[in-house]
Order: sequence, then C-alpha cells, then structure tokens
Amino acid sequence: MKNLNTFKQDILVGSSILYKSNNSKFNKIKFMIDNMEDNLAFKEYIKLNKVNEKNEYNNILNKFKNRYINYRNSWVKVLDNKDRNYPLSVDIEIAAICDLACPHCHREYLVTPDKIINEELYKNIVDQAVKIGVPSLKLIWRGEPLLHPKLKDLITYAKKSGILDVIINTNATNLDEKKAKEIIDSGLDTLIYSFDGGTKETYEKMRPGRFKKNSFNNVYNNIKNFSIVKKNNNSKFPTTKIQMIMTKDTRGEIDAFYNLFNDYVDDVTVTQYNERGGEVDDLDPKLKLGILDYLKKNNLKSDTPYMVDLDGNVYISKKRKECEQIYQRLMVTYSGKVGMCCHDWGAKHTIGYLSKSAYEEENDISEVKKKIDQKKKGFELLKDAILPKQFNTPKKTVGNLDDIWHGEELKRVRKAHQNGEINSIDICKGCTFKDTYHWEKIKI
Repeated sequence: MKNLNTFKQDILVGSSILYKSNNSKFNKIKFMIDNMEDNLAFKEYIKLNKVNEKNEYNNILNKFKNRYINYRNSWVKVLDNKDRNYPLSVDIEIAAICDLACPHCHREYLVTPDKIINEELYKNIVDQAVKIGVPSLKLIWRGEPLLHPKLKDLITYAKKSGILDVIINTNATNLDEKKAKEIIDSGLDTLIYSFDGGTKETYEKMRPGRFKKNSFNNVYNNIKNFSIVKKNNNSKFPTTKIQMIMTKDTRGEIDAFYNLFNDYVDDVTVTQYNERGGEVDDLDPKLKLGILDYLKKNNLKSDTPYMVDLDGNVYISKKRKECEQIYQRLMVTYSGKVGMCCHDWGAKHTIGYLSKSAYEEENDISEVKKKIDQKKKGFELLKDAILPKQFNTPKKTVGNLDDIWHGEELKRVRKAHQNGEINSIDICKGCTFKDTYHWEKIKI
C-alpha cells in the first residue's frame, strides 16, 4: 500500500479503516454526538413533547448523547455485561431478495427466499424494540434493502418511534437520484456500501447481476452521486462507509479502492473474508502454501483457521472464544423467524418466532428451489444452492423480542459458549466468523 495508513477496528477482527493522515480519519461516535440535534429521533422527541425551554432542551439533548455513548461502549465491551435486559441491536430483514449473485455470498449455496417484509409486521417489531429500549436497528440481512418499495417509510417510522441509530447496507445498484433523496430525507443514520474491487474487472467478477448485467460504472456513479446529492441538500446524515472483502483478487487493489471512494464516503474499510460455501481464494497461492507448510511442521491440522491482516501479518487459531453476538443482537427474517447471529444464514438455529408467517418460510424456500431447478431467468447463477438444514426448531409459538431475548433457547447457547462448549451448538461449530477465535501471530 502506498501512502496509506491503517486503523484496526474495535470490531470485526482483522479488518481495518484506511486513511492518509491522522487528521482525515473519521470518528463516527464523535460525529454522532456533535450532530445529535440533527438526529431525527431527537428532533421528533422535541417536537412531540413541545420542548421550548432552553434548559429542558439541553438536558434532553445530553440524555440522547449519553444514551448513544453508552450504546457504543456497550457494544465494544458487551462481555462485561452479559445480563443486559435488551439487545443493543435488532437486525430486521426488510428484504430477503437480492439482485446480485456474488460468489462469496451464502445465497449462492443456500436457497434463500425472494421476499420482502410485511409492513405491519415490521412496525410491530419496531414497536417492540422501542418498548424494551433497543437503541439500534439494522435493516438488512440476506437481501438488498433498496428493493423494498417502502424503504423510506420504514426508516422514518423507526426514527420517529425513537430508535437512536438506524443502519442499512446496500450494494448501491438501485441507488439512483430519487432513491438517494428518499434515503437522505428518511432520517437514516448510517449507509454502508458493499463494493468488492478497485477495478472494473475485479468488481464485476465479484458482484455479478442476477437478472441483468451489473455495471461497475453504474454503481460507482451511484455512490459518487449520493455524496453530491447529500452535499447539495446540506444534510449531515446519513454517514457513509464503504467496505471491501479481502480476497486474492482484491488484496492487490487496496490503493485503487481507496482512491475510488475516499472523496465520496466518510470511511473506507476492508474486512476479512469469511468462508460461506464458495471457497473463494482469499490469499495468494504462495502465501497459502506457506501457511499449510507451517501447520504441517508444527503438527497442526490442515484446516486450522488462519487469518492475514491488511499489513500482511499472519495468524492462526487453536482455540475458540465466546461469541459477542449472542449478547449484542437479535436477527429477524422477513417472515418473523428469529436468530441470534448474522452468520447463521436465515436463522437455521431458530430461537423464536414473532409471527405465524415465520412457520411458512420453508414453503418460500421451496418455491425458489423449484425455480432454480427449472432454470428460470435470474436463478441460473444459483444452480449450486441447496436447501438449508434446520439446526434448531423451537415450539411454534408467537412470542416477542423481550421473551426471546430472555428465553431458554438463547440461554442454552450462551451457557455453551460460557462453558467453552461452543462446538456443542451445531451452527456455531462450523462458524468462520473471525471474532470467535483466539488468534496467535506466526512467522511464515
């Protein structure tokens, strides 16, 4: 990397923020605190409660700021308080459908429904989250949120209901000027772009379209233009981040990736590749052989987990550690099925249900499998997808977020992690999430 500094993130082990000088590194927490008066949740609270007196206004503003600080500190130090009465985030899958067929994505290997969430169910989940004090919602999981036709309304509902931090990830294929204006007007706090590659060739290889050819130029211009629309609108929110997964192809394009986007987003980041079934080459073959040779010489199994960070440091892991996600968040599919971790694709280890429609998700999966087998348009690149296994099936009873967060299903998983028995939970046994491993630096 030329003239680039790296800053290791507090979360996502092995991942880094790129920047050129200490002065240019974006501090999101400071930004959110400094601009809390522009947070739609705060503005709506002031409006609804008709706060006009200056001291009262400032007291409420400070409470919002402190709540945000506590939420972010709690996220990083979540294992210091395992008995929290509410999740720090609820991730709601407003759209399971996606218009790309990325080779490093689970949906190419596990059949995934092409569905969007029912608006009534969504509002019910948001209302429950607000009631128990959840500070953050992430409106994403297996699909592309911009494909939900009421995205703006969904975001605004969450913000006006009092959610401090609303986040979406997007591939930006549909981020035209109209969508850009809607998102900016919605009150969204953070927009995260997923974009793999610093060149047209690598990007279009990593992110092929399902229904039509995906264009590097189109998506790049969408991201660039969003920045222009936001600036012209004189809007502070949403903050923006772009992230690229490190693979054999992208590792050599770090500088190009940074130079493409540094002027148009607040944060440029690179993240570790997590194996999801595609067996994408994540390292140069020579380095990978070096790691395998080290493992052999040290009498370690050939499948011992390894990690190489942006600076070329090599790590291996001989031991798992307690996962933070089971104390941070709940995941909800478009149908209302609840999972405990973003790496459990579609809640195969189900821990509860928020709607009777969740019982029928298997039917939606079967419909997609039929279209794949029939080689329907838009399903050709999904030909290797298989029906997902179900690792845990709780009693079919509609519950609520509070009950599920304190329920026996999640308690059992937490206990296994606390006792060092992670592999007793089938879905955790095969997890490749880097944050659940102890890493030891080695020399090749």
